[in-house]
Amino acid sequence: MSLLRSLLAASPRALGRRFASTAPEKKPSNLPLYLIGAGTIGAGAYYYLEKSSAPAKPKQVKSPLDPENWKDFKLKKIIPYNHNTSKFVFELPENEASLLPVASMLLVKSSDPQALLNEKGSPVIRPYTPISPSEQPGELTFLIKRYENGNASKYIHSLKEGQTLSLKGPVPKFPLKENEFDEVALIGGGSGITPLYQILNHALKSPNNKTKFTLLFSNVTEKDILLREEFDALKEKHADKLDVVYLVDKPSTTWTGPSGFINAEVIKKHVGPAELKDKVKIFVCGPPGQVAAVAGKKAGMKQGELGGILKELGYTEDQVFKF
Repeated sequence: MSLLRSLLAASPRALGRRFASTAPEKKPSNLPLYLIGAGTIGAGAYYYLEKSSAPAKPKQVKSPLDPENWKDFKLKKIIPYNHNTSKFVFELPENEASLLPVASMLLVKSSDPQALLNEKGSPVIRPYTPISPSEQPGELTFLIKRYENGNASKYIHSLKEGQTLSLKGPVPKFPLKENEFDEVALIGGGSGITPLYQILNHALKSPNNKTKFTLLFSNVTEKDILLREEFDALKEKHADKLDVVYLVDKPSTTWTGPSGFINAEVIKKHVGPAELKDKVKIFVCGPPGQVAAVAGKKAGMKQGELGGILKELGYTEDQVFKF
């Protein structure tokens, strides 16, 4: 019988006689303390039972995003990142996660049908890759650089917190599978780093990951390096699975890393050779000029023929994917 039930079953007189028979001197009764303690235990047990019997929240199986229709999402907050880039955090309904597959991106346009149009009067639509994890509840974050000749990026940077942006997706890019490759190289430039970050952040979270990743990331200056803190943190945490190489076109006097464009020598030094065949994969994302120089031009939304440095080094189209 539990302490609480024993105490409640006993009469006050019986309890008094019991305590008196065992004590040589008459002392203040400890009964109030026992009752308080028993009451606390009982309340705790009741809370535990109530909590454990509460129905568990069902697992989310559907994304709040829509690959077929445009939906408006409220801009929750803007976080300045550097001199021309900010994080734009959008609110997801009912604290749901985006559930975006890796790797995929979203299409973006203005919620106002008259606010962002091209010279033909059609809506300007641009692809952007979120940097927030697909399982993060309630938020969807983009890292967007403002370009003077970029109508979409300038428009997004003009938004205020509380306004909305229209999104459609996800648009799947590459169905990355765990440990599908022994080595993966990620070659990026400028704001084209976001899909490469999406891949790394997702893959390295898994304790079962055995793939070795190498990031080659080129920028104009050191201050243009986006997500540097995040990449450095990933490298420190996963030193045996990730190598990061930053390159800048215009190095400062204090820059100690490599400078110039990504060339054949850099790739040969850091990327697994083409002879690895289906054990190596190279993802490329950056300004069109860089993508063309490294892997050949894209054909619109299609991959286009492999060209550039990677073709010269003997890689095949099956070994290369252009975002």
